[in-house]
This record gives sequence, structure tokens and C-alpha cells, in this order.
Amino acid sequence: MPQVKWSLDSSHSKIHFMVKHLMINKVTGTLDDFSIHASSDDEQFGHLQLSFIGKIKSLNTGNHQRDIHLKSPDFFDGDHHPEMRFISSKLNSMDHAGNFTLHGDLTIRDVTVNIPVIVEFGGIARDPAGETKAGFSISASINRKDFGLHWNTALDGGGVLVSDEVKITGEIELIRDK
Repeated sequence: MPQVKWSLDSSHSKIHFMVKHLMINKVTGTLDDFSIHASSDDEQFGHLQLSFIGKIKSLNTGNHQRDIHLKSPDFFDGDHHPEMRFISSKLNSMDHAGNFTLHGDLTIRDVTVNIPVIVEFGGIARDPAGETKAGFSISASINRKDFGLHWNTALDGGGVLVSDEVKITGEIELIRDK
């Protein structure tokens, strides 16, 4: 069976991340430059295979000083590790609501960890230009220390400045390649 190939529609896609700050508030940001290439057996995404590349220099929290710190050796070390990658390895069957779990290897700072990504399949539609598009909502949770991102500061009242858990969400639209 011929593979159906898909590419990212970057103008209709966004990836967000969130960590707790001071253990009292959630700070969010985006990854503004990323690519996705996918292939499947059909337009229902049977046997989905997906690769994702995100550019560390595009991390954006809306605070210039914090963004510089995130890209520094304390965190992502963007000068030495300019990309993060996710390569899918296993797809759990789609449920009746169109949701599935996509397992894969996430690499940050040359450390690779297999993670699950919860995917909600939004459906397929043809846009006014005649292109076939597929929509997805994604969510995942990772422990940043698993990837060597250990920097933190202990707080006087207990707790730490930045949580270990990072929540990732996204709205992804793919275009069927011609």
C-alpha cells in the first residue's frame, strides 16, 4: 500500500510548554520554529510514522532575559544543542473518539528518552485552495531532569524556583503532500 505523506502547516500550528514557577504559578512559552514530517498507510493515520525537529533558538516565553537563560548551558545549551527531536516508534490504536497515544524517542541535549504523546485526531478537511489538511491536538508531560536540565534554585520557604515537570501541548495541522 502506498504511503500517504504529510508536512507541517506552520501557519496553523503551535507548540506550547508550561512549568511551575516558585511552585505557585505557571509560566508558559512557545516553540516557534519546528517542522514535522509524517507518513501513514491511509488518511486515517494507520501505522503513523512521524518526525519532529524543534529549534532551541525559537523558545519564547515573552521575557527576553528568561529566554536567554533557557537557551544557555544552564538549560538547553542552544549553541551546542540547537535542536530537539522526536521520532515516533509505536502507535496505540485509535479509540472511538479518534484519540491515540504516539510513543517515540524525544532527544534534548543529546539525551534520548522514550515518551508517550496523547493525540486527539481532529479530522481531515479540504481547504479553499484544495489542499487536504489533518488536525491534531497533542499533550505530553516530561521530567526536564531526565534530559540533563538540572538547574534550579531552592526557595527559603521550601520548594524550588522551577518545577521538574514540563507540560507540552500543541495544535498541529498537517498538509497532505501531493
